[in-house]
Amino acid sequence: MSLLNLPGLGQMVEVISKERNLPKHAVQNALREALLKGYERFRKTYRSDGITFEEEYFNNFDVELDLEGEGFRVLATKMIVDEVSDADHEIGLSEVREVAPEAQAGGTVVVDVTPEQGDFGRMAAIQTKQVLAQKLRDQQRKIIQEEFQDVEGTVLQGRVLRFENTSVIVAVSSGFGQPEVEAELPKREQLAGERPYRPNMTLKVYLKKVFEGSRRGPQLLVSRADAGLVVYLFANEVPEIEEEIVRIVAVAREANPPSPAVGPRTKIAVDTLERDVDPVGACIGARGARIQAVVAELRGEKIDVIRWSPDPSTYIANSLSPARIQEVRLINANERIAHVLVPEDQLSLAIGKEGQNVRLAARLTGWKIDIKNLAKYDYEEEDRKIQESSARIIEPYDQSEQDDENDYADDPE
Repeated sequence: MSLLNLPGLGQMVEVISKERNLPKHAVQNALREALLKGYERFRKTYRSDGITFEEEYFNNFDVELDLEGEGFRVLATKMIVDEVSDADHEIGLSEVREVAPEAQAGGTVVVDVTPEQGDFGRMAAIQTKQVLAQKLRDQQRKIIQEEFQDVEGTVLQGRVLRFENTSVIVAVSSGFGQPEVEAELPKREQLAGERPYRPNMTLKVYLKKVFEGSRRGPQLLVSRADAGLVVYLFANEVPEIEEEIVRIVAVAREANPPSPAVGPRTKIAVDTLERDVDPVGACIGARGARIQAVVAELRGEKIDVIRWSPDPSTYIANSLSPARIQEVRLINANERIAHVLVPEDQLSLAIGKEGQNVRLAARLTGWKIDIKNLAKYDYEEEDRKIQESSARIIEPYDQSEQDDENDYADDPE
């Protein structure tokens, strides 16, 4: 069989494999596809013979690499027929029987169609080089997607590499001994308190998304602002969470508040089914050691750990920690509206700086929380409003029932 020489083929595969962090078989696949595209260009440019090349015309062609012989062959799988009408896809039965007497029409045979060294021209070589670069990028994307899809939604160790506009490019690895891969940390996912980032700075990042298909830039999107990072850090520091004795029920995080005057803050609700376990105390740790480890990783972010409760009033009161709550009134359970009554000296604490405390409590509990001054709260007026609101809901319902009764009364049967 003929061979088109590619001096240093084996070494080239080795170098590309190391430079691109690709396994050798992936590099060889990319090279085969690129050489096949080069062959297609050669045929269309120099050996068209008046043929109209459809998109799938070369589907029966393949390239075989010979690393030891430092070259490649072009092979075509052809149908054995009595009379040939398409030389690229068919071969005569009489010709095949010269080397394989037992051959029958309707079978297939692989034929060496490698062009001469001089025929495979400059244009084909350029096409091969361009396609190879693209195929290598495709292989890298495919391998990254396969490698990191299983760890999407987990936390990875990152290392700052460089900066592109407002994004930080960090190096991450899917596991011990695995090569590093670039990931993008966009501005919206950064922590304002830890900027400016410095090259080689190490930090834990939450793998938020693995992009599929072609995309300019890194295939991985990581975050320092996602609530998932807080969940991971607590699970890492609190053995009771890892052992499922304590469970994290809900998390509300404001890593980048709308105003620079307000610092980042997180509220986390925890619970347990074990009577002798204090879930809040387990998360805080002896002398606050566990929660301080989490706070340190988040560069001083304020964290409130509160006890979850199935009772909405208790849960809402707990969520507004550290404010002291006098009473929680569930105004409308369907629309999840609650009035929270606090002493005057607790108003600012319950609301928080620029409303941050009550905003996070509302997100944590899923209730619309209205903080009220206990001294100025008019129970009678608020009860009257509740009754009027209920009446507006009941009246249409009662009217529809009356309409139904009238319909039955009018029925001749």
